[in-house]
Amino acid sequence: MVGVKSVPSPAISADDRSHEVDHPSSQLALFGTEQPLRLDCGVDLSPFQIAYQTYGELNADRSNAVLICHALTGDQHVANVHPVTGKPGWWETLVGPGRPLDPARYFIICSNVIGGCMGSTGPASINPATGKVWGLDFPVITIPDMVRAQAMLIDRLGIDTLFAVVGGSMGGMQVLQWTAAYPARVYSALAIACATRHSAQNIAFHELGRQAVMADPDWHNGGYADHGIHPHRGLAVARMAAHITYLSDAALHRKFGRRMQDRELPTFSFDADFQVESYLRYQGSSFVERFDANSYLYLTRAMDYFDIAADHGGVLAKAFAGIQTRFCVVSFTSDWLFPTSESRALVHALNASSARVSFAEIETDRGHDAFLLDVPEFFDISRAFLQSAGKARGLTDKDG
Repeated sequence: MVGVKSVPSPAISADDRSHEVDHPSSQLALFGTEQPLRLDCGVDLSPFQIAYQTYGELNADRSNAVLICHALTGDQHVANVHPVTGKPGWWETLVGPGRPLDPARYFIICSNVIGGCMGSTGPASINPATGKVWGLDFPVITIPDMVRAQAMLIDRLGIDTLFAVVGGSMGGMQVLQWTAAYPARVYSALAIACATRHSAQNIAFHELGRQAVMADPDWHNGGYADHGIHPHRGLAVARMAAHITYLSDAALHRKFGRRMQDRELPTFSFDADFQVESYLRYQGSSFVERFDANSYLYLTRAMDYFDIAADHGGVLAKAFAGIQTRFCVVSFTSDWLFPTSESRALVHALNASSARVSFAEIETDRGHDAFLLDVPEFFDISRAFLQSAGKARGLTDKDG
């Protein structure tokens, strides 16, 4: 058995949070000047690093590796205590003992994307050419760039073919890019609550968030690190606006309605009179403690640029022509950020390319964030798909 253990990530103090940017407590893969990452913008990024976590053990024939791709505000800490917030991993509903992705069966990998701020090279990292924080000097990155970096990490780990690539939202975009760019390296793909391109509405919401960040006087044209400050107010507003899109009207009504926050009557002020206001303010203030503002700009822009069909003459089916990967596409009825119609378009394209694909639309009022929550039907579908693919792949319980 070939074993690679995850590194424990105990919570750290607020004073040390910036340490995670360049010196993460997770595992780290370094790529020198002889191994540049060619970016879509035409820049060769080198040197660079990728921070990642692993769970479980790689079997003898290296056939049980699963790559998890994280969403916009996620990171590599899928199923361990987060080193900054001290909170549990962001996908412990899906990953863990007895879960659909059980480390006893699979070797699970998740890396912080290029452009992120939890140890992989991004705008918050130190530019080796200047000794200062990259800021807006960092080149603009794309979803394909993220996947190319992940492929270099998978190569470094000595893995030729991934048993599965799994992700939701921006993570789902990476899943689809993996299958389009490296079809022979992906045995199965679980794409959740995502699309093959960003809609005009989603681009508009992202632009709203970016403008909120850039309007903060503390942003300093992206050079806030040189001033020893952070545009917390702008980033908090961006997070608040984005968080609304992750929910549904029904979920907000059920959770908050028009209930007051610690009071019976309105204050006739601009304080957070309503519970939903207080909730959004908390989401904003807690987010800025763990995320970099410039990273938010770069990653939202990467999502906006994503369009698989555009790279294949505008015909989506051509992106998957002749592909042997097994697909499972999942959507949620109340997700208005990535509605079911987007998933159906993907499924139609896969059918047109004669790909093996299953599709599930799960009824829930929990909105886009349903893939991160306790939705039993989603777990059942994920488990069944992975077990079926594992049986076809020849995986057994002893492989974990």
